[in-house]
Amino acid sequence: MFLSCVDLDMTRRQTLKVIASPYRTHAAIEASFSSLALREDDDCRILWRIDDGLTADTARLYIVSPEIPLVHEVADRFGVPEESVRSKDYAPFVGRIQDGSLWRFRLKANPARKVLVDKAARPREGAIGSVLGHVTVSQQIKWLADRSGAHGFGLIGDPADVIVSHRAREAFGRDGSKVTLATGQFDGVLRVLDADHFRHALGFGIGRAKGFGCGLMTIVPV
Repeated sequence: MFLSCVDLDMTRRQTLKVIASPYRTHAAIEASFSSLALREDDDCRILWRIDDGLTADTARLYIVSPEIPLVHEVADRFGVPEESVRSKDYAPFVGRIQDGSLWRFRLKANPARKVLVDKAARPREGAIGSVLGHVTVSQQIKWLADRSGAHGFGLIGDPADVIVSHRAREAFGRDGSKVTLATGQFDGVLRVLDADHFRHALGFGIGRAKGFGCGLMTIVPV
């Protein structure tokens, strides 16, 4: 399990071209690995997230993966110098997580639900089985709170203490079709309830659209 950081220069045309679409970003990241075959016994899958940088002209790409990405491939595809790409073994850090520990977290997610009610009964709903994004802040916080226990953690304080920012409706093309995602960035404090389940969530992600920049949670000690 490895954590990689890539400093992005938002003034570079190549960088902007790749990150303009989550589909393009996903393709560029996967192409940066020597092997895309993820075995069932891997400790994680490929997850990624783009955060704002320290200035308006910078951003930072985070990648969690079962192997280290090829530095020259990342640099070439994102149009950055190789020294902007850094990777480290994430497993020792994750292995020290214990039940009861407190962490500040950041998560970009796609809060969504499946429609389970007939459209005829609720005309504004989609067809049964379709996926609808939660769009209000309260809905999105409740979505995270409802899933926290299954992922081995609980939110500290009133769930409203979680800050939801960068809320967006992202639309992009994929193989000739249009994909639309409701996304948001969650920041808050959590308590680990089950370290094994929580470590799994860090490695395999939370929620849907993991291939499109959602699901990766990063943590720092309180």
